[in-house]
Amino acid sequence: MSYALPAPTPQTRFFWDEAQQRRLVLSYCRDTEQYFFYPRAFSPFTGSANVEWRQASGMATLHSYIINHRPVPGSEILSPVIALVKLAEGPVMMSNIVDVDPLPENLPLDMPLRVDFREADGMLLPVFTPTKER
Repeated sequence: MSYALPAPTPQTRFFWDEAQQRRLVLSYCRDTEQYFFYPRAFSPFTGSANVEWRQASGMATLHSYIINHRPVPGSEILSPVIALVKLAEGPVMMSNIVDVDPLPENLPLDMPLRVDFREADGMLLPVFTPTKER
């Protein structure tokens, strides 16, 4: 393989362990009652360590994207649609959009999405697929 998979850190280990169980989890600030992403030990809102993990709904909308017409060799297992998705809980995360032809007319902004998981070299990665639900 000639591309790097995410490397879990102490702060992200739980996120990746849950992904291996096909669960999307987010960090949650108990002081402000807001979700945040990327995972970290302290709230980006207060600086407090009063944070916990919560399971996300898995629902999102397409916020922005690019279609990678020249992917890194070996990365064909992932979709060429690299996107920012706005999770129903509020945070925006980067992922791939799958199960759709990578054409702009198939990728309207605010398109409803749901999380799915795809295997890459023994690791499950959260990706998003179009859904009819709103």
